[in-house]
Order: sequence, then C-alpha cells, then structure tokens
Amino acid sequence: MCLDGTPPGYHLRRGFGSGAHNWLVFLEGGGWCNTTQSCSERKMTNFGSSKYMGAVNFTGILSNDHTENPDFYNWNTVVIRYCDGASFAGDAEGGDLDGTKLFFRGLRIWKAVVDELMGKGMDAAKQALLTGCSAGSLAALLHCDNFHGRFPHEVSVKCLSDAGFFIDEKDLSGERSMRSLISGVVHLQNVKEVLPNDCLQKKDPTECFFPAELIKGITTPTFILNSDYDSWQIRNILAPNGSYPGQEWSSCKADIRNCSCAQLDVLHGFKKKLVSELKVAEDNKDWGLFIDSCFTHCQTPFDITWNSPISPRLGNKQSISEAVGDWYFDRRQNAKQIDCEYPCNPTCSSLLPTA
Repeated sequence: MCLDGTPPGYHLRRGFGSGAHNWLVFLEGGGWCNTTQSCSERKMTNFGSSKYMGAVNFTGILSNDHTENPDFYNWNTVVIRYCDGASFAGDAEGGDLDGTKLFFRGLRIWKAVVDELMGKGMDAAKQALLTGCSAGSLAALLHCDNFHGRFPHEVSVKCLSDAGFFIDEKDLSGERSMRSLISGVVHLQNVKEVLPNDCLQKKDPTECFFPAELIKGITTPTFILNSDYDSWQIRNILAPNGSYPGQEWSSCKADIRNCSCAQLDVLHGFKKKLVSELKVAEDNKDWGLFIDSCFTHCQTPFDITWNSPISPRLGNKQSISEAVGDWYFDRRQNAKQIDCEYPCNPTCSSLLPTA
C-alpha cells in the first residue's frame, strides 16, 4: 500500500524486436518522509497516494527512440511509482495526525511489483537492469542483490544508481541534518530488513542506510552516476539554510556560478568527501563510475543529460548513455571516470539555471 492505504502502481511499456526479452526497471524518486507530520502531508500527494498519480513521460533512459536511447530503447521498460516515503524499504504501520492509519509498506510494494512483473514475462528475461533516480536510486542500491537473486545465474543482471549516492556530511552549521533526516526514516518506517547484516552488526541502522556502507556489501555489478557537486545535496545536506554566520548561501546554492571563492572551496571539500566514499566502487573491476562536476541532480531520465549533443561528457568525450551502455555490454575495459573540479568541464554549462 501507499502511505494512505491506496494500492501502489507502475507503468509498463512492452519491449520489441531484439529487446523483447530484456527488462529495465526504474524506481521513481522524490525524497523521504521521516515524521508522522511529514508523512501525513505526503499522503496527500502523488508521492503518498495513487489517487494523485498521473501519466509519466518516458524520456532519457526510458525512451523508445533509438537516437535518444540507443542501447535500451526497445527493452521492456517499467517505472515503479514512489508512494511510501522510505525508498521502497519500510515495513511498519503508524497513526496519522487525523487518527487514521499511515501505511509504511515500501518493502511490500517492491516485492509485490517484482512478483507481478515476473508473471508478466520478466522471469524469462535474458538481460535486466535495475535503476532509479535520487531516493529511487538509493532504493536500487538497497534492492540490487535481491533483484539479481530473482533470476537464473546465466541472466545478465546489473544495477545503475543515478544521483543516489547521498553522503553523511555535516552541514555548514556543524549539524548532521541529513543523518537526522535518515534516522527518522529508518526508525519510523522500520527499514532494517533491507539493510546489510554485516553493517548492522557493527553500526547503527541509520549509518547502514547510506550508500557508502551499502556498496560495501553489494555483489551485483553496479554503475554509479552522480555529480560530485550534486545540486540537491548542496541545497539540502550541505547548506539546508540560506544563511550562516558571516555567510549568505541562498544565491550560491541556487546557482553555482554565484558562489564566492570561499564557497567554492567548501564545495570542493564536499566533492572530495563524496569521491573518497566511492573507493570501494573504484576498486571493483565489474563496477562503473561516471562522476561529473555538473551542478545537477538526476541525469538518466532526461534526454538533455542522458544522450544529446549538449549532454555532459567526461575525459574521453563519452555521454552518460554511451558510458552506461559500454559498461553494461562490456564494450570497454575501464568504465570508471571521475571529473576534475568545477568549473573545469565545459559540457556542464548547458545544465546551469537560466535567467
């Protein structure tokens, strides 16, 4: 169930031609709710109730246009809608402020939709890719090995995380506001079942929900796509408030071009922390990385960033689509690229806010 008790939902576009037996499953993102109050508010939106869900545009990695999406255009493509507020991970029940129930059923949604897709032909898949954006990307990491385990060993199953590599960083006031947010999600919605046991034996469940810990236990080949100047993380983790003693951040976090030299130094420090936490992925030969320095968040679901003349490109001038395709189909030996410091990459300019 969604937060309000309505049934969950997904969109399925059937594959065709050479892609008829291949499946791409995309988990929708959209933040989290970590308190009864925030979940009560969320259930009145499409992120908490299927009553408010509408159509979805299949663009970027979801597109069925060969020119926009050359490697996955003809795959069976699924978008699982996000209406639980805990990255498809919770399994609990709570009381709404108005006396009705709140249903924290993200894990059951995940299991039920995958079961149904298996009955609709995914059980005969020859190739499969689990992906998502933002909170949905974190969900893809949480469920990656479980998804892989649904298929026979000979099936090529991989995972792609887009803008889901959230880091446990202090904000500019010295508080761990992101850890506080995630702690609320973890405990309110009871997400322990999806967390790695090795981590839970040594650390608090909140820490185990962060990707830096999750990737230590994932055995399925995984590609991590992220900006190391992720606009959502800068606005919500690093500088959740507009101003701090002696510094005004509203303008900088709205548009990185407005940042002072001192503020850019802070952002470079954020980049270093994010990149350092990717070491496990860097050292894994089956994994891929595309870490650009663009001030953006979520790049696979949009034509402009996924595969267009003005898409972000890294060292060897590959677009994101080309890099992911080369990694998935083993067309390149080294599928790991990490960008230089902002503003070194001219291909990021098309993603900056316009006046």
